[in-house]
Amino acid sequence: MCRLYGFHANENTKVECNLVHVQNALLKQGIQDRDGLTHGNGWGIAAYSDGEPSVERQCWAAWQGEHFSEAAARIYAKTVISHIRRATVGGTALENTHPFRHGNWVFAHNGTIPHFNEVRPRLLEAIAGPHRDLIEGETDSEHVFRYFLTLHDRTPGRRPHDVLKACLSDIIALCADIDASRMPALNTILSDGVCVAGSRLGRTLWYLERKGTVTCEYCGLSHVQHNPRQEYRAIEIASEPITHEDWRHVPNASVFHFSPSLEQIEFAIIDSPVLANWSQTNVA
Repeated sequence: MCRLYGFHANENTKVECNLVHVQNALLKQGIQDRDGLTHGNGWGIAAYSDGEPSVERQCWAAWQGEHFSEAAARIYAKTVISHIRRATVGGTALENTHPFRHGNWVFAHNGTIPHFNEVRPRLLEAIAGPHRDLIEGETDSEHVFRYFLTLHDRTPGRRPHDVLKACLSDIIALCADIDASRMPALNTILSDGVCVAGSRLGRTLWYLERKGTVTCEYCGLSHVQHNPRQEYRAIEIASEPITHEDWRHVPNASVFHFSPSLEQIEFAIIDSPVLANWSQTNVA
């Protein structure tokens, strides 16, 4: 279990309030989520403002000290991915802290691959050597990221959300081979600064579409120095609704991506015969 946040807009935007201050900000979810759980095993924030991501990670709780709040206050970006960790696979260590980065790619994951000690050797066989050699930590999440990059490198013209769908379908099948009664939880979000894609499987995930600037319910500001010659658009993703706005469920067992114009978020069901045979109670 972890807490995820993703943001993508057509203009640089401050996200400090949603990360730290508002009703159910990511920081507050880390202190206690809707199920009463605490997520205190590390945090990270990745932000794209000029094409390349800046990533800050720490392996202590986000509410310890001012580091998370100060990092959030500095962000003025078009694309942001943030993660607050509750460790399930891999200990509390910087190399196990999300988001993970490779070049322009940034990746974060909420969920767990069951029986990962058995899954890991088979997954490593499928990961290309250069990516296998770059794995630094113990997490199932980093291995999923490296497998995504392996598939992306093999088909560079393929759309990232299609690559992600194939990646997750393969991992679901691999897990089912080991124990079909326990399916992985795979909420993910990734970006290269141009596209944003992700998935929901087995954990809660919500989205919010914004068209036009709005006044923040916490600070009373709009968070963007808006260019009036275009319509401001933004989409947010979070493990739980952050504000009192019209947040909606991401469909379960789906991959999503944001349309280039940010007109809408688009969904595709993960193609997997294993999921088709898996009871609805397991994916609710």
